[in-house]
Order: sequence, then C-alpha cells, then structure tokens
Amino acid sequence: MSVTIHPSWWRPWRLSGASERRLASSGRRRRRRRSARLPATARPSEGLPSWARPPAAPALLRRPSGIAPITSPRPPGSPRRRRSARLGRPRPQKRRRGLSSGRMIIEAYSPGRVNLIGDHTDYSGGLVLPMALDTGTTVRFSPLPTTTVTLRSDADPAPAAIETDVVDPTTIQPAWARYVAGVVVELRSAGYDISGGTGSITTTLPLGAGLSSSAALEVATALALGALGSALEVAQLCRRAEQLASGVPCGIMDQLAATAGVQGCALLIDCRLLTVDPVRIPDGLEVVVIDSGEHRALVGSPYVERRADCERAADVIGPLRDAARGDVERIPDDRLRRRARHVVSENERVAEAADALRTADLQRFGRLLRESHRSLRDDFEVSTPALDALVDELNCTTGVFGARLTGAGFGGCAVAVVERGTVIAGRRVHASAGARVRELKG
Repeated sequence: MSVTIHPSWWRPWRLSGASERRLASSGRRRRRRRSARLPATARPSEGLPSWARPPAAPALLRRPSGIAPITSPRPPGSPRRRRSARLGRPRPQKRRRGLSSGRMIIEAYSPGRVNLIGDHTDYSGGLVLPMALDTGTTVRFSPLPTTTVTLRSDADPAPAAIETDVVDPTTIQPAWARYVAGVVVELRSAGYDISGGTGSITTTLPLGAGLSSSAALEVATALALGALGSALEVAQLCRRAEQLASGVPCGIMDQLAATAGVQGCALLIDCRLLTVDPVRIPDGLEVVVIDSGEHRALVGSPYVERRADCERAADVIGPLRDAARGDVERIPDDRLRRRARHVVSENERVAEAADALRTADLQRFGRLLRESHRSLRDDFEVSTPALDALVDELNCTTGVFGARLTGAGFGGCAVAVVERGTVIAGRRVHASAGARVRELKG
C-alpha cells in the first residue's frame, strides 16, 4: 500500500496573503472613484492616462502565469460573504497568537505511534505491527524572506533558530531542535529550496515515553517546510534526518507509522520490502498505554550495541529476516545467539499477531504480546525492573489479554490490549490516520 500525501495548499509564500488582497482591494476602490468621473465609454483602461489605470502589483507580489490563487473566486450565483453592519467590511479574522496577521501559515500535524508487537526487528528488515496514535505534534509555520527557521516549542521556553544552510545538526541548541535541523539538511539535500520563517510547535505526546515524539516532530516539520511525495518518501527523508541529528541508526518504523497511518487499523509493515498492510483492530479490543515513569532516550543508550549484535549475528547465519530458529543455534557466541533468537522469533510472532487480529482471536493476540515481552527481557535485554513489574501486574489483571513493553525499551511505556470496558490506569489510545497538512488564513 502506498499512501500519498497531497498538500494541495502549497504555493510560494509570496503569492498569497492579506497584503496582496489589501493591495487588490485598494486598487479596485481607486478605480471605482476615478472611473466615476469619466464617461461610461471611457471606463475601460485602454486610452486612459496612467493615473487612471489599475495599479500593477509590485514584483514581489506578482503571480506567475499558470499559478492559480490559493483562494478560489466566488462561484457565479453564490451569496456574497456577510459583511459587518458596523463597518461595511468583511468581519475581521481572529489573529492567531504568536503569528502575524497577513502571512501564510502552514499547519502540519503528525501522530505518534505505539508498537503493538515487533520491536528491534525493523533495522534487520523484519516485520512490525505499530499503529498511529490519536495524539501527536503540530507545527505551525509562516514562511518569510529570511534564511533562519525560528521555532518555539510549548515543551521548552528556549526558542530554536536554525539557519537554512545548516550542515551539522548535532551542534544545534536546544537539543530538540537538532531534529528540525536534520530535516532542513535532508530537504536541502533532496533539492528543496528552503525558506526561513517563524513558527510554533505544540505536542500532546509525552516526551521520552517511547511513543515516537521525535519522529512526529520530524514529519510535521518536513511537511510544514514543503516536503512532497508518498508516505514512504517522506518517512525515508525523516528517518535520515533522525539518524543525522541523533547519531542513532534507527529503523523506518516510527516515521512510516506516522506518515502511513490508517484510521482504526494497525499497520503490518515489512521493513525489507517497505510495504504497509492495514489490519483492522477488532471492535472488542482496546489499546491502553501505561507510562512506567522511567524516562528514556535512545541517544546514549545500548541501542547501538544491540543493532551491532544483530549485524554480527547476521554475519554468521545470513540475514536474520531469512533465518529459522534452527539457524540461530549455529551461532557460537551466547549473547549473539540470544539477540538473533529474539529477532527471528519476533518476526514469527508479528506475522501470527496480524493473523490473530484479522480473525479477532484476542486470546492468541494477548499470548503473543506476553511472549514478546519475555523475549525482549531475556534474550534482547532491553527491559528494566520497573517495566517488568508493570507488565507483570498488567498481565495478572482481569480483562487484560496481554501486555508488553513498547518501543526500544530501556524505560518508557508498556502497551496492554484489553477487553472493551476494562478499567485500568493508563491512556486509552485509538488508531488514527497519518500525517496531514493544510494552509490556515493569516
């Protein structure tokens, strides 16, 4: 499945805005006043003195031929817009705090994701089963004729200023702005002409909880700055941006789940073939995310070591995606054997879990989640005592089909699939559509 993002809003920033509308409106008023003093036969502009001709728009605001205005003209026969009885003018638009009236404002939204099953398999070309969340990150951006992208986040009082010719995102402060800088670098490398501007970032995702807040920021930023293409193309660009900004060799799952999300569905993603197969979530199942209270960040974690272990195991038995459990036993090193055993068995569990969802076999689905957590804890060693205690408690709760840690581990959240109506602490989440973008009135 290929989901294409069609941002129909996009036009160069200087081709729209209240300034152009005011210019056109003032020109019409001047022409009406001046033409009222002329005979009816002289009203066409041909033959009139220069002062009576319609004023030409400044070069900065001229619209190249073939590019239609963003706002379509009023259709013939449609009612005129209501006017204010007090002033005889259109009702003023409410100004958005922090953004100047009259500018084009691009609003891009990207959801977070929760991975139901299939962790530490994506960078080995394996299978994963995430879903896009109904919480995410929004970037509102107003392009300006500058070379600096200035953003403010509701999660950090310090603003970020990124030059459009930035080379090394790791030098940017504050730290979250490195992901924005990574997107700027990758867009420029892909041939985009990046405009500076100002904007804001708001998020409903908890940071450091393993719900892909960084991927959501990257995708929303890329769309706000003008990225075009399919869900896969945008996800690949943002994955490169994260690797550049963080130095972590992450897989494609987080970004692709954010761009290709489908309402009401988990996504069976083949990370080798880069295909996405939506799997409907049964009506009787609810997904709950529970924070362990342990903040985690992949930067500085053993994530890189785990990936290196998988690559060394693949050097012995070949690609882990193609390996069988019997092949794993041929690995002489115990640690590498356990790492490979997790990846190979997790790929099997993901395929079976997708089938369990399709057939609404919720007991089998829950059992697979419990097995996945044990594998992540014992073979891949990415769980923590706090996560283990939380998952054990959840798996002993009536109405819970199964629970496991979600994400890369080393802290963060657990995910539980429960019978509808089951009361447990945590946030109920719903599978949502993927990233989207629109133009707002300035």
